Amino acid sequence: MLFSLPPQVLVILIFSLIFALTFHEFGHAYVAHLCGDDTAKNAGRMSLNPFVHLDLFGSLMVLAAGFGYAKPVPVSPNNYRVRNADFYVASAGPLMNLVLGVGAAFLFSFLAKNNLSTLAGVPILELLYLFIFINFNLCLFNLIPLGPLDGNSVLPHFLPVNLKLRFQHWNYRYGSQALIGLVVLSMFLPGFSAFSWIASISKSMINGLL
Repeated sequence: MLFSLPPQVLVILIFSLIFALTFHEFGHAYVAHLCGDDTAKNAGRMSLNPFVHLDLFGSLMVLAAGFGYAKPVPVSPNNYRVRNADFYVASAGPLMNLVLGVGAAFLFSFLAKNNLSTLAGVPILELLYLFIFINFNLCLFNLIPLGPLDGNSVLPHFLPVNLKLRFQHWNYRYGSQALIGLVVLSMFLPGFSAFSWIASISKSMINGLL
């Protein structure tokens, strides 16, 4: 993906990546603030300044593999004043990427219907498609219930209490290692792609919207 793109497309793709990750983390911080926890706000993370959110390795993963992450937003659950606040805060990031992707899809459809495929020589429809794809990939990847990903705080709210506790205990001990192992195998082992379903679902979502 990274090395097959024209330079001008790559530049705007990187901008799209930064935009998507920044809004993802801002969503976490803002919802935490709404739920009574200002830890992220006080740390300067309730911001649309991308430099306070981006993680180098996580950003490169998106360019190389189509999924990745930014620096986790710090939270203090003891400050929450809303029931199930951890669920709302965790869901906010993926939901933000979903909203961005759907909004861009509507813009894509509008431009396509009006035969506006390029703007000042820039292949705007191609760039919008990549922007939608990145946001849907980020949404789905972060919903995986492993390690520090958002899904780790989303899935337990749909499980029975005993299974929820067992899952949280297992994920605390082994979740990060399992996630890292799957990522490494997917990136470096030919023929193995543990996350191919992410791209497939993303494309299906795009096809359903466009």
